[in-house]
Amino acid sequence: MFLQDAFWISAKRACNTLQLHRSTWYYQAHGRDSTLLTMRIKELAFTLLRYGYKRILWLLRKEGFKDNHKRVYRIYRQEGLNLRMKRHRRNRMAAQRLDRIDVQRVHKVWSMDFVADQLFNGSRFRVLTVVDNYSKKSPGLYAERQIKGADVVDFLRHLKQVEGCVQERIQVDNCSEFISKELDRWAYENKEVLDFS
Repeated sequence: MFLQDAFWISAKRACNTLQLHRSTWYYQAHGRDSTLLTMRIKELAFTLLRYGYKRILWLLRKEGFKDNHKRVYRIYRQEGLNLRMKRHRRNRMAAQRLDRIDVQRVHKVWSMDFVADQLFNGSRFRVLTVVDNYSKKSPGLYAERQIKGADVVDFLRHLKQVEGCVQERIQVDNCSEFISKELDRWAYENKEVLDFS
């Protein structure tokens, strides 16, 4: 402390002069090891490109991490993960894509996407299409005027009950229904891998 060096006084007198509690003067920071948390944040950020730190924090809470949002945000910024959106869109989406697996059997990999059309009176509707990548057959279609993330989850639950199968991966694009919290929660609970193209 400057006062101790300049005036040759004790730490107690220097703290009293500055009205500083002595416990503050003798305090030493005890940093926590954040290696595991940093590794998990990086894994989630590189796998789920569209997820910001709030969605990553939500996933970490589900996995049992107790760290608060400030700590997660600080690590997220230190690792430069917020800068990944500055890449060109075409390169960004292909950079961290999961490897394509060799499909050897039925119900191993499904693909989902939407198609849209309109009726004779001009009213539009959308169809959720699910295709098995091995057999090229569709286990089901879901048509509605508006389809939300919760509707996608309900339809997938119905398909799994009807087909009685467990696929390893579902390939989807980055539309709002597929990056919804409802679908993410369903995939986590059923140990499904969502492969964002």
